[in-house]
Amino acid sequence: MTEEVRFVSVDDGVRLDQSIAKATNFSRSRAVELIDSGCVFLNGKEVRSKKCLVNKNDRVEIFPPDDQMIDAAPQDIPLDIVYEDDDLLVVNKAQGMVVHPAPGNPDGTLVNALLFHCGSSLSGINGKLRPGIVHRIDKDTSGLLVVAKNDRAHARLAAMIKTHDFTRKYYAVIYGSLPEDCGVIRSAIGRSTKDRKKMASYPPGTDHTKDAVTYYKTLEKIDGYSLVELTLETGRTHQIRVHMQSLGCPVVDDPLYASGRKKIGSGGQILHAGFLGFQHPLTGKTMNFSAPLPCYFRNVLRKLGFKYES
Repeated sequence: MTEEVRFVSVDDGVRLDQSIAKATNFSRSRAVELIDSGCVFLNGKEVRSKKCLVNKNDRVEIFPPDDQMIDAAPQDIPLDIVYEDDDLLVVNKAQGMVVHPAPGNPDGTLVNALLFHCGSSLSGINGKLRPGIVHRIDKDTSGLLVVAKNDRAHARLAAMIKTHDFTRKYYAVIYGSLPEDCGVIRSAIGRSTKDRKKMASYPPGTDHTKDAVTYYKTLEKIDGYSLVELTLETGRTHQIRVHMQSLGCPVVDDPLYASGRKKIGSGGQILHAGFLGFQHPLTGKTMNFSAPLPCYFRNVLRKLGFKYES
């Protein structure tokens, strides 16, 4: 089991990642990873900025995920590979597949399948449990994601995501209808103060949150439900699911954010990453990929009476 770490700073005005690296056995990069993952608390409050300054007598607590007992091993699991070259893959992930090993999901993940398919040809920037993973989608969200096969490609893809030079479009069935047929949601997203498993929407600038922007377009409405297209400008944890809930229109069958709503009977939230567009990190070629709505999604559309066809 991963040991929790607590210490009191003896320095003044030191960056949080530097303070952790100095006071523990964690490297600077591991410290940043823990901060970004919401595992670090300063004087009892979650901190998500590595640049936050730690002062003398400040109390730092670290609760690492219990992943040291997990070994990401190759597994012969079928992959729906949309595109592959020497630098990257684009994979169409099935609903129900976890992206990388974690407590509770030590194997059977996309990473296990990638290790079998690619061998050692995956970038190592995100460590041994997340080789090649540039961005993630939730277990019960289906659709496209890009995987880097070397560190150079990974770094450039990550930079494109950070500067919003990366197009990601999702399709979702939601309860109710959005305020307008087309619009944009701008808020900040951070950990919920009521339930640590959830994220929540806050006013921009709220401490310990990150700005999030989602563009939406309604494609069809029917009997208390809507089919919507959602384009991400940012990619925060649970961003679409939280933004839809914040407008009173959670994603249908979302186990976290649509509790108490009538379930349609699917395996999870009706959310699909249907389009991915970016420039190749090494050649600069424009690349656009589409994944049709999967069977579980189309079955829900038919059950509810939608006429839309992807």
